[in-house]
Amino acid sequence: MRTAVVLLCLAQGVPGLWALVAPRSFYDGFPLPGFGWVAMFPPYNEHLVRDLGALSFALAVVLALSAVSLERLLVRAAAFGCLGFTVPHLVFHLGHLGRFGTADVVEQLISQIAPIALSVFILLVARQGPDKPADESRSGVSREDDAKAVPAAE
Repeated sequence: MRTAVVLLCLAQGVPGLWALVAPRSFYDGFPLPGFGWVAMFPPYNEHLVRDLGALSFALAVVLALSAVSLERLLVRAAAFGCLGFTVPHLVFHLGHLGRFGTADVVEQLISQIAPIALSVFILLVARQGPDKPADESRSGVSREDDAKAVPAAE
């Protein structure tokens, strides 16, 4: 479970931080220098690229916190939040694949379907299995059932 959430965190955090701190480089070179997938949708807009980066990085922070705590409610909220971004993102790209060559289409679809599948996996695992109480020593207060830790199967 933790590994799956960390993978989603990295998938959001790395490009998010890149877009936030170097928006022009992200626009011209995402996913790797020489590919320029974002540049296929001109014009460049620094404000929008930085905002996307900030939002993606913010989602990565929530994913990171859920990976550390493994609290059921937080893990599920983070996975649903990831779906809230990745599903509409995939839908947009499905309607605009004609701009890209076959290899880029396949790579994009894999890169966009993978986080959706991983989020669904997390949601399925987080709703089943034995509950483990979350670390109660931090607050000294018992947590609700849906805030208990999810199975830590990695």
